[in-house]
Amino acid sequence: MNSKTALTAMTLAGSLAAALALASAAKAGPAPVQAGADKCYGVSLAGKNDCAAGAGTSCAGTSAVDYDAHAWKYVAKGTCDAMMTPKGHGSLTQM
Repeated sequence: MNSKTALTAMTLAGSLAAALALASAAKAGPAPVQAGADKCYGVSLAGKNDCAAGAGTSCAGTSAVDYDAHAWKYVAKGTCDAMMTPKGHGSLTQM
């Protein structure tokens, strides 16, 4: 590999890394508000929360464990309390 090819490869790799970082940062905020939905705590799977997760997380899609009591997911209005998980029912308030 000559120096021009190596420089091109490094430039492309740097651009890709920057694009991935921006994409991750953009998802780090809360999911957009959903009409006809409630925020339900304790029902999301790891990495599938819409926001509000525990230590070491920043927001949407960053929960590290299933059914985190500090993470919420939008669910159909009126269904949260009836949702049953291995850790208990969903909650409209943070547990």
